[in-house]
Amino acid sequence: MKPHSMTKDLTEGKPMKLILSFAAPLLFGVLFQQFYSFVDTAIVGRYLGAEKLAAVGATGSVNFLVIGLCLGFCSGFAIPVAQAFGAKNEHEVRRCVWHAAVLSAGLSILFALAATLLCKPLLRLMNTPEEILESSASYISIIFAAIPCCVLYNMASGILRSLGDSRTPVVFLVLASLVNIVLDLFLIIVCGMDVAGAAVATAVSQLISGIGCLAVMIKRFPILKLEKKDRSFSVKRAGSMLGIGLPMGLQFSITAIGSVVVQWSVNGLGVDAVAAVSAAQKLSMFFACVFDALASTMATFAGQNVGARKLDRVGQGLRAASVMGTAYCVGAFGIVLLFGESLLGLFVDGSENTAVMSMAYRFLKINASFYIPLLFVNIVRLCIQGMGFTRVAMFAGLSEMLARTAVALFVVPAAGFTGACFANPAAWLMADLFLVPCYFRLMRSMRERLMTGTENWKAGTGKLLPLRKAA
Repeated sequence: MKPHSMTKDLTEGKPMKLILSFAAPLLFGVLFQQFYSFVDTAIVGRYLGAEKLAAVGATGSVNFLVIGLCLGFCSGFAIPVAQAFGAKNEHEVRRCVWHAAVLSAGLSILFALAATLLCKPLLRLMNTPEEILESSASYISIIFAAIPCCVLYNMASGILRSLGDSRTPVVFLVLASLVNIVLDLFLIIVCGMDVAGAAVATAVSQLISGIGCLAVMIKRFPILKLEKKDRSFSVKRAGSMLGIGLPMGLQFSITAIGSVVVQWSVNGLGVDAVAAVSAAQKLSMFFACVFDALASTMATFAGQNVGARKLDRVGQGLRAASVMGTAYCVGAFGIVLLFGESLLGLFVDGSENTAVMSMAYRFLKINASFYIPLLFVNIVRLCIQGMGFTRVAMFAGLSEMLARTAVALFVVPAAGFTGACFANPAAWLMADLFLVPCYFRLMRSMRERLMTGTENWKAGTGKLLPLRKAA
């Protein structure tokens, strides 16, 4: 394969250095994404009040349920691209990209229509307080209608990362974030669009970032220049890719079901509890940006090295990510203890909402004390998925769902808001108990099969792609 300036081969070189250099742009992008999410929440909370903040926060779990499904299949469709690139098979790269594009377009339209029609029944099912129901429905219906915009960016950025380019998606994410902030201020403060303004701003920013990534893919990646033979659609290949993508999407959604049950239990505790969890989770998501960046890096790193049949490098990369992530977890917990209340003040006026501030800080501290388990949920799961075992990794989502559901149904009624604070930590621990032993078992199995020469396995079934190196 001829070298391409915009691509990056992760199958050669020191894993620690490669992971750090690949994750750094991703981290910057995720941080900036959280920054504009911060601004979005701060504008809603400060200019529209705690009730509107609760209305947006009450949609979080149902949003994750649907959008997570879309993000999952985008990530899944990118795995064969990474494996084909690692195997130096350009034709396979292009065929995977073509099928990913066709499938993503069809699924995004289908999900947008279904989710928009069902958004209010889902909110009622979640026990959303009546005083915020209409505002919540107004916000989430726009987010769901814009699912194709969300999928466009995530599919394009996933393909770029699979080819080793972690910077281009960040450039357009930063641009989109700035647009989002400006539109938030304009639509909410100037136009008086209420929470619908925040949703429109998000949709427009996703469309801009998606178009930008797509334009770069077309103009600056010769490896993606489709020939006629690359555009032939194969039902068998589409089924194989769905076998990779849908389990990843279902994993997100299964995990989200547990979050929906927790949100249902929190909604029953009143508007103050909903606002507190919304503010605390926004801040906690900021601290979790490092985990997201390392996880995305591990998916690409594992995918390329599995495609190149370099299994030892997968383990080396996972160890490097673990060392960096654990050091960060310790520092993040210290920051939460020292500055957590001040940071929460960005979303909640502590002088006027002392109860909300107290609950939000309690939620944040408890969750931050379990960041190390959260780290391993992210990097081990995405590593397993990058290796091609998407259906196996889906069971980690089931573990999380069961843990959150148990806390919501049995702990929250007994312990109230404090019980809700332990829903996420319980889910992370349960997922780790499944993922860590599973990773070692899968690696051992793959090594044995490579040694015996039985390596032509199908992706999406816990098996390697049957790739042939290009001449």
